[in-house]
Amino acid sequence: MNNLINKAVNLIEANRISSTEVADVLGKKGQIDNVYPLNRSHFKVGEVVFVYAINNSNYELHKQIAELDLTDKILFVYNVNCDRAIFGDLVTKYIMLYKRAKAIVVTGKLRDAHTLIKESYPIWCETVSPIGCVNYINGEDINVDLYNELYEQYNGAIMVCDDSGVVMIPKTELNEHLLKKLEFIEFQEDIWFYCLDTLKMSTFEIVCQKKYLTENLLDKRLLEKLEEFQSGK
Repeated sequence: MNNLINKAVNLIEANRISSTEVADVLGKKGQIDNVYPLNRSHFKVGEVVFVYAINNSNYELHKQIAELDLTDKILFVYNVNCDRAIFGDLVTKYIMLYKRAKAIVVTGKLRDAHTLIKESYPIWCETVSPIGCVNYINGEDINVDLYNELYEQYNGAIMVCDDSGVVMIPKTELNEHLLKKLEFIEFQEDIWFYCLDTLKMSTFEIVCQKKYLTENLLDKRLLEKLEEFQSGK
């Protein structure tokens, strides 16, 4: 699995395959809902490390982060019953600078937005708030079954984060066939923009009718490569 993760991350990074394209490869799905870029023009892809915050407390979050290796990983903070900002600039600096994470994705709020924006940290979150969580245990910890379910779903997956949002490639979808589909969609985008910019075709002709396949408009080598992708060779 680690080899597949590395190959997928390297492929997406090298070709800057966007979250939009990855979602298309996954069949128009994979979005992490209600998560938006705090700072623009970041593109991050990496293996996910899953943690949680619960009951308007970040005590458990501090403990988890301290014990984990986040080097070159995307930290995914799952919100369980928190309507306050889960953390701010101190924790963000610790995660990004000292734990060396690639990016932070939070299904909740963050605070100290002025600093997070000034430092242009690669963060995707729900929104911001000046009201933060407490730093002591606040009620019961997460249910073991829920934790196991969330951990299995998210930890070790791949997230692609850019200005459109965050899309996750589940571990169950990660295989050689997916890598081929990622290569194909990037190649298809190149063809589509060639048809638009050079051949001056309409988007209806390109996307819906796919005239470039039937009217000998493409170089033979491009058609052969396209056929190779479609045949799964």
